[in-house]
Amino acid sequence: MKILMVCLGNICRSPIAEGVLQHKAKLAGLDWIVDSAGTNGLYNGEAPHLLSQKVSKANGIDISHQQSRQLTKLDFSKYDKLYAMANDVLAYMKEIGQEKFDSEKTSLFLDELYPGEHKNVPDPWYGNEDGYVKVFDLIERTCDSIIKNHVEKIKK
Repeated sequence: MKILMVCLGNICRSPIAEGVLQHKAKLAGLDWIVDSAGTNGLYNGEAPHLLSQKVSKANGIDISHQQSRQLTKLDFSKYDKLYAMANDVLAYMKEIGQEKFDSEKTSLFLDELYPGEHKNVPDPWYGNEDGYVKVFDLIERTCDSIIKNHVEKIKK
């Protein structure tokens, strides 16, 4: 399974989600490839935000090696599942993907935790470390749900 996490700049939310899901999938014995990208390309080649790194590291996950990159049309063919961190991100993904955008395999990340509620992962960029801690917790719970939902589908 190949999964792509997507946010605006690929320095706050999606790198945390990439790191957390990679970690949890490995612990669950799942052979998943997890990556992340951003829709705006403003931070291409940069490491995740220092607070994203700090909060992840405090939870035993090192994301310092990641580099931001921009989402491309090719990503819609390359990945089995694409998660948007927020509704605005999903709209940008549709623009970037154009005819390659596939609504069957693209959804809001938090729909895994709160099905049908169309909730956004808050963007911690505008706040302090506490915002990153809250986002990490929300992402961690959602990644647990992704794995649980996947395992349940396999058992059926």
